[in-house]
Amino acid sequence: MLELTFQYPAWFLIFCVLLGAGYAALLYYRDNTFREQPRVIPVIMAVLRFLAVTLLAILLLSPLLKSLLVETKKPVVVLAQDVSESVAVDLNGAALDTYKQQWQTLKDGLSADYEVHELAFGDEVREKSDFQFGDKVTNMSELLRGIYDLYGGQNLGAIVVASDGVYNEGSNPAYTDVPLSAPVYTVALGDTTPKKDLLVKRVFHNKIAYLGDKFTVQVDVAASNCTGQQTVLSVGKVVDGQTRNLQNIPVNISGNDFFVTKEIQLEADQPGVVEYVFSVTSLQGEATASNNKKEIFMDILDARQKILLLANSPHPDLSAIRSTLDENKNYAVSLAYISDPGLDAGKYDFVILHNLPSSGNDISGVLKILNDKRIPRLFIAGMQTGYSALSKAQGLISMQSDGKQSDDVQAVVNSKFAAFTMDEKLVENLPQFNPLTSAFGNFAATPQAQVLLNKRIGKIDTNQPLLALGETNGIKTGVFMGEGLWRWRLFDFLQHQNHELFNELIGKTVQYLSVKEDKRKFRINQDKNIFKENEPVVFGAELYNANYELTNEPDVSISIKNRDGKEFTYTFNKLGKAYSLSAGILPVGAYTYKASTTFNGEALTYEGKFSVQAIQLELFETTANHSVLRGLSARFGGETVFPAQLASISEKIRANQTVKPVIYQTTSTNPLINLKWIFALLALLLSAEWFMRRYFGAY
Repeated sequence: MLELTFQYPAWFLIFCVLLGAGYAALLYYRDNTFREQPRVIPVIMAVLRFLAVTLLAILLLSPLLKSLLVETKKPVVVLAQDVSESVAVDLNGAALDTYKQQWQTLKDGLSADYEVHELAFGDEVREKSDFQFGDKVTNMSELLRGIYDLYGGQNLGAIVVASDGVYNEGSNPAYTDVPLSAPVYTVALGDTTPKKDLLVKRVFHNKIAYLGDKFTVQVDVAASNCTGQQTVLSVGKVVDGQTRNLQNIPVNISGNDFFVTKEIQLEADQPGVVEYVFSVTSLQGEATASNNKKEIFMDILDARQKILLLANSPHPDLSAIRSTLDENKNYAVSLAYISDPGLDAGKYDFVILHNLPSSGNDISGVLKILNDKRIPRLFIAGMQTGYSALSKAQGLISMQSDGKQSDDVQAVVNSKFAAFTMDEKLVENLPQFNPLTSAFGNFAATPQAQVLLNKRIGKIDTNQPLLALGETNGIKTGVFMGEGLWRWRLFDFLQHQNHELFNELIGKTVQYLSVKEDKRKFRINQDKNIFKENEPVVFGAELYNANYELTNEPDVSISIKNRDGKEFTYTFNKLGKAYSLSAGILPVGAYTYKASTTFNGEALTYEGKFSVQAIQLELFETTANHSVLRGLSARFGGETVFPAQLASISEKIRANQTVKPVIYQTTSTNPLINLKWIFALLALLLSAEWFMRRYFGAY
């Protein structure tokens, strides 16, 4: 719909018409130039001049063209299919083929009146469903958060979730805090009838232990419909590919719903990654024997690293950093202040200096001890820091600042950093974390620095380093140019209900800096040596020249072998001045690797090992839990149906009065003078008049 309005009174149009008529009459009324031509010729030219002048005069009134665009948006219907392993227990073969046809019929039936989007969920939420049922975990609360993030701002009409109700990651979806306003219809897959089954349900253990220590492992054994029978819980240790039996514990099953916890004491008698196997003897008639065994991997360490948090004064950053480091059993963390009597920084393996050196403490004595004992350190510079002294204490960042003014800065991960890898989720989310306080001044990275984080000031990404790592006089050093890390830790928990991203940033930074000095010119870096079977195995590599400067001129290759001797070969990617490699997702088991390169005619190699641990969560719950689905539908105003009733969901959605199209009206106002055809019309009128005057002899 179009509407024409003027910025001046509409009755001014009368003057526009009079102006056009007067101009045409003045030009042609008493003009004898065309007296030999038919009378209609000057009349036509007068009309052309009248129209052109009138139109020009109207344009001087600044007319506006208002348009109203009406658009109808169909409701969005999301079809979400659980593709985790537990669903495949009862949905396979002919039953799966029938179900896929019913699913497609539902999708086609809804597509005519609704905007249908199909999702699959399990390990993660993704588009479309391939009905392969291979995901190792089920996180239904993450599905609801994903739907809200993707479609919460649209006309979300209804959600259909097809699942067996078994979830083993995240919270109960019926109690999730996602503010969905659309009804949730659930399709109850699987069988709720308990089957005869014996399983090792869970194994509780620490991720690491220390060489020579004894540690306790708790093993949960469960059984359904196996009353009166006996089994044996066996504990084994994998050595050179062979399982060596350590203990046998008899288990008497009493009751159809049996559960018992066994505490087992083991000894850490060899360093490195050690695999333990816990299994129960199978019983006749079990629904599945695949959950009768569980493997765990433990990292047996030689020693615990001692870390000192040394501060100029109390600060909330100290608590945030210490809370993160205390979660790593490999660290013994102490907190001290520079004014404490009897301080001995030389007995620690790694020192974090917060707001030191400061204007009142140049810490030259502490730095001499750290340099003499070649102890790696991390400087955290804030508004109490003495920047002139800090500039001399490290060689990674050149700085000109008096520390009296500050900027609010955010962090952006440097894509060229390659000393270790960062999780993609951290890289994406870190720029949205709360701003830190950083001193105002001129800061630039030196050639010795590897910049992990750069500053973002306002909306501008700068080249000023926020976190730089490297070596100063052969000692690993880090410099963090900001304070307020406690805000990042709180923000991480607020957004994700955990501290995983903050812990990864601090943990990997400290791990990289605190690792024992390694003067090998070629080395491989791994953030961890125990991977889950659904995550990629990632390597980093560093090559140094004779001056211990990073270079990546030659290619680096790596050969990975599994326990059976099967070999996988890769070539590293060059990133910045280092190397990186994602070997992808590897099968469960223990692996060894050998990386090699040739530099300046010298063959260099590096060997190591790692393990890939199975995720068996889906095997421990073989009975569907439809009560979770009913609770989810009840909370959001939907219904629960069985697969045979799948087609009825289409009618239920149509009958729901809340699922309606939304009409959007958009009004736009544009000056009429912006329309190109107006100028074309003026040009046509004036050109036609000029042509006629020329043709009939006026010029």
